[in-house]
Amino acid sequence: MTLKTHEARVQAAEIVREYGPFAGADKIAGVTHDGQRVWAATGAALLAFDPASGEPTRRLDCPCDAGTAFDGTHLYQIAESRIDKIDPASGRVLASIPAPGQGSDSGLAWAEGSLWVGQYRDRKIHQINPETGALLRTIASDRFVTGVSWVDGELWHGVWEGEESEIRRIDPASGTVLERLQMPPGTGVSGLESDGAELFYAGGGESGKVRAVRRPKSARS
Repeated sequence: MTLKTHEARVQAAEIVREYGPFAGADKIAGVTHDGQRVWAATGAALLAFDPASGEPTRRLDCPCDAGTAFDGTHLYQIAESRIDKIDPASGRVLASIPAPGQGSDSGLAWAEGSLWVGQYRDRKIHQINPETGALLRTIASDRFVTGVSWVDGELWHGVWEGEESEIRRIDPASGTVLERLQMPPGTGVSGLESDGAELFYAGGGESGKVRAVRRPKSARS
């Protein structure tokens, strides 16, 4: 499949706020939003913080080295070669399924009753069954895929190669790149999630930061 990037709308990403670094966390991997709080995977713990104050409100000690998602009730967390389903109230792991990349997975999102899993160096996004891990479909990208997010029926994913990062909207049927938000040089994107409205929350990898990025108005019209 030949992916068209030359037709994409390109603009500079508007970073409206930065959070962190947080005490005891030297990196940010996955990021999700539960309707009120932002959750950030830091490797050894999931941290929740209030996006208004920036103050941490919860900590769940668990392996969390890549993408994070929320289905309205439960958290899903990539932990090496598996995806754990977690009760956010207790932190208890309720179930686990194999991750499609067997340890090379990156982003994670929930949409349409499925999990969507980024494959970093394979430049792919997989839709999988959240109960069994069965592969349902695959979407190709032309860049390394980090975070993944669905919002208002649109599929967005993070890109991080060298010193260049973007947040991209792609056609979920063809993989064609429709819109590109270019992050400042040296600003990486690891996890990615929308708040369902005007913002994306983007993990900043080894910076230990989470950045709020304005979602383009054209994508919300």
